[in-house]
Amino acid sequence: MSGWDPGSDRYPGSNPNWMSRLPPRLHDVPLWELAIPGSHDSMSFCLDASSPLLPSLPCIVTLCDRLLPRCTRTCVSRWATTQQSVLSQQCDLGVRFLDLRVAKKPQAGGELFFAHGLYTKLLVKEVPTLRSCWVKGQQLVVSYDREQVQRPELWPGIPYWYADSPNPQKVVSYLEERQRAGRPAGFYVCGLNLTEDAACVLLRPLDDLKKMTVKAASPLLRWAAAQHAGPGTAAVNIICCDFVGLLADFCARVIALNYKPLLAVATATQNFLLI
Repeated sequence: MSGWDPGSDRYPGSNPNWMSRLPPRLHDVPLWELAIPGSHDSMSFCLDASSPLLPSLPCIVTLCDRLLPRCTRTCVSRWATTQQSVLSQQCDLGVRFLDLRVAKKPQAGGELFFAHGLYTKLLVKEVPTLRSCWVKGQQLVVSYDREQVQRPELWPGIPYWYADSPNPQKVVSYLEERQRAGRPAGFYVCGLNLTEDAACVLLRPLDDLKKMTVKAASPLLRWAAAQHAGPGTAAVNIICCDFVGLLADFCARVIALNYKPLLAVATATQNFLLI
């Protein structure tokens, strides 16, 4: 894996410059033929437990919120917090796909917040222009998955393969089933994130998603490490995970998938020369 050293950056597990360190042969391939680490619900590190619940939550949760709002919102916050690292730390780890949910908070005027079960403490304030992006050296591909609003400067919605299960084995089985059917032609996401139903969130107030994620990490990370990047129908593109900072080697495993096709070609060439 010449050109990439996961231990050479700011702190163990960080990979802030991994894209620029890829071998030149990968510089001109489509971005959907690279393996790219992503974070699920990237802004959930700053959820506001005192904010209103999102109206999209199940009815049983909103009913409990009317009766016991403080307790209910604390429970939702524990299960909706999927990240602990701020965005700069996530990017330093190697994350290059950010899952941002934007919504208007009731009685907050026209201000926009990030959201996941609850609204965040931070407002959505970025107003980028071409000049500001150029000055800062920023390069973004922005996708928007609301079919009613499509603009030529936005990439259409990126398919997100999501098992909607708390069982890591079911997550792996779901992803493998989708792979057998063939991948989308462009960008797509394999979600390693786990999900509990509303009853579990309310009946297990002392547990949280972090405990569940850590307990289930091994089979999910093994699946990720067994994948490969490239143009094939079974190749992965973006892989998203909860608590990318807690699972410190997640990004490194995904980044390493970009080198697998190169190593396979080198081995095949060597075998050919030995014949």
